[in-house]
Amino acid sequence: MWPARNEGENTRLYKAVKAVSDFAIELGINIPTGKDSLSMTQKYKDDVVYSPGTVIISAVGEVSDIKKIISPAIKNEPGTSLFYINFSKDNFQLGGSSFAQLIGQLGKIAPIVKDSAYFKKVFSVIQELIADDKILAGHDISAGGLITTLLEMTFTNNETGLDIDLSTIEEADIIKLLFSENPGIIIQVHENDNIQNKLQSEGINFHEIGKPNTNRTFTVKHQSNSYNFNIDELRDSWYRTSYLLDRKQCGEELALERYKNYKKQELTFRFNETFTGEASQFGIDLYRRKPTGIKAAIIREKGVNGDREMAYSLYLAGFDVKDVHMTDLISGRETLQEINMIVFVGGFSNSDVLGSAKGWAGAFMYNEKAKNALDNFYKRDDTLSLGICNGCQLMIELGLVNPNHNQKPKMLHNASLKFESAFLNVTIEENNSVMLKSMVGSRLGIW
Repeated sequence: MWPARNEGENTRLYKAVKAVSDFAIELGINIPTGKDSLSMTQKYKDDVVYSPGTVIISAVGEVSDIKKIISPAIKNEPGTSLFYINFSKDNFQLGGSSFAQLIGQLGKIAPIVKDSAYFKKVFSVIQELIADDKILAGHDISAGGLITTLLEMTFTNNETGLDIDLSTIEEADIIKLLFSENPGIIIQVHENDNIQNKLQSEGINFHEIGKPNTNRTFTVKHQSNSYNFNIDELRDSWYRTSYLLDRKQCGEELALERYKNYKKQELTFRFNETFTGEASQFGIDLYRRKPTGIKAAIIREKGVNGDREMAYSLYLAGFDVKDVHMTDLISGRETLQEINMIVFVGGFSNSDVLGSAKGWAGAFMYNEKAKNALDNFYKRDDTLSLGICNGCQLMIELGLVNPNHNQKPKMLHNASLKFESAFLNVTIEENNSVMLKSMVGSRLGIW
């Protein structure tokens, strides 16, 4: 929305923002109103320069339970159905949609939310269903519309497909139905949970539109027509945009290799059969207040940011935890003589301006008391150490990872010459590590 250039346009813009504000208040969101909130201005002697009158709404919502996570990935489970819920109560419109833009048009009418109270009610009911573990998977109708939403729900694995029937939805135009971006969601639920009864009792309109299949096929029925889509081909098209950007960032060879491999890296997990996830299984008292006599220290430098959660993790594991800053070691206030385990925590020590943890490593190497404390700690045979992220980089810089090897690892630039972060599988092989021995055979996920 560009800035108004006269009083008439200013008034219309004000009314538009006021309408947004009224809707936000319905949802419990407070935003500023008034003509002064419409745009920023710079006043000169003979003129005024307006910045674009962009409406920005910020909202904060409480998360009651961080374990109640709904993934957009379809679960390949029998006896489940997909429901479509339209939040907008509006007709299907293509104005402003990705589809309209792709064919070089803007469209005349964009979908709106016609009943804010209904929108709020649907949102609240969905939150209740999530809290009651009644929703297996869910995805909002966003860029690309219903067809893109359904496809994206199948892209995360190589086995699942969908059988979809949209005949119960009152829209004759299949293009509008598939590509309009009316606010709404798709949810996957167990059929025996009778979610229909809950939605009907709350007065919420919904459509049961289909089921997952194990054939990797995607069929859509609409009235008397049937459409078949190749999921894997469309997934390649969907990912191609990322490939083209990657090609500009790190070159054709590496980008193409990633493009060919992304579909071969499906995540699978395997947990120890005796693992329950309960702290009590490991004799951990979450509310322990008595010391155990086994002492750990987190080692931190200016710029690190993983110290508090690591301290808490060590506490839960049964350690009495001590906070040690590099200034404590440099001054000699701390010698680590009574410490059984040290953890170099993660973050960005010294802003990494000299490279990965090089500044932090220098604080040990060029300060006699700090270096002696560390050397003496590693000379003992009753100690354990861990380096995470920036702390791992520090341990490599100090030669602590494999001190008995002639050839030491180095922290070098990635072949792509850019920062890389991916969620990967790791398998715990046979080992004699005090940290990993009990997890042999597990297949886990890690960033």
